[in-house]
Amino acid sequence: MKQGAIALCVDDMEKMVRFYRDLMRMELDYDGGGFTGVRTAGGIYFNLCERELLESQLSRKFDYPGGLNGKMEITFNVPHFADVDLEYDRLMEAGVQSVYPPTTEPYGLRICYIADPEGNLIEICSDGKGE
Repeated sequence: MKQGAIALCVDDMEKMVRFYRDLMRMELDYDGGGFTGVRTAGGIYFNLCERELLESQLSRKFDYPGGLNGKMEITFNVPHFADVDLEYDRLMEAGVQSVYPPTTEPYGLRICYIADPEGNLIEICSDGKGE
């Protein structure tokens, strides 16, 4: 098997599209419906799907965590250590929730964590090699 997509099931599609498209700079082509996605540079799709749509398609109700969701994280890589700080500062100015400020970890990565509007964890990370 080969991984094809990562999807977030969302309550407020328009808010989440604005966050990932406008703040995280993903090229989401949203038509106002209950689903949207984008193929990333690595060939994996990143999708947003309304919870109600998924539940109606599968004829099943699901439980969803509230607050900060520690079940998973999405990582965005940036080339340089300084880029972690620049992105963090840009997102803080836009009112995004901080979870963990930019820190150079003992294992050599510079990271920070924020949360999307529905509490999913997002890591911004650099190995400092500029690639």
